[in-house]
Amino acid sequence: AYGTTGGGCNYYIGQLKVTGDLGETDTGAVSLAVTGGALRISGNNEDGKGVALGTEVIWSPSLNGLLAIECRLQRAVVTAGVVFIGFVNANADDVAEPCTSTGTTITAVATNYAGFLLDSQLTATAEWHMPYLADGAANDTQTSTGVETDVNAVAGDYDILRVEVDPDGTVRWYLNGTLEKTQASAISTTTLVAALVGCWGTTTTAASADVQYLAIEANRDWTV
Repeated sequence: AYGTTGGGCNYYIGQLKVTGDLGETDTGAVSLAVTGGALRISGNNEDGKGVALGTEVIWSPSLNGLLAIECRLQRAVVTAGVVFIGFVNANADDVAEPCTSTGTTITAVATNYAGFLLDSQLTATAEWHMPYLADGAANDTQTSTGVETDVNAVAGDYDILRVEVDPDGTVRWYLNGTLEKTQASAISTTTLVAALVGCWGTTTTAASADVQYLAIEANRDWTV
């Protein structure tokens, strides 16, 4: 199926969909003929223009938890662009970044999210961060130094990123098999979320990320 809203569009691949500014040059998703295979997702050289691979906004931590998303991802260049892997309460056709960053300030765009963030607009430009917001408001802020992993992405090297959400809203972040953070009440227990991995460009530079696999786990809600 295909549709357009707000300048964006989507393509469905089974239960997953590719969303974003797919009509823009350099923005899209392309399969790569590399060992093991990979999907390259990319955003162009406009701030916030990008693409995501994920689900509809259908998951409730309290009804479907434990929720988990895991992917193996690398970037050819880590000096520009934004990558987010996790859960967020919006995945529109013109998919927006869950949050934006400047210096040491992470500013909410969505109102409910938790995941890994790699953003070249942060002071720690190449470091994986772990932002979260539980039923907050757009423009809520978080200081990046409080959610750092102390692990940098390295150009051309894969990282395995996993985010788990318990029914009570507790979130765990795993990076290359190591538990980096556990945060109680990090995300709403009742607000529906999508699971996704996305990549967005910045004002002057296009960005891309290569995803070798994406796994999404949830329990079925037998009450519906």
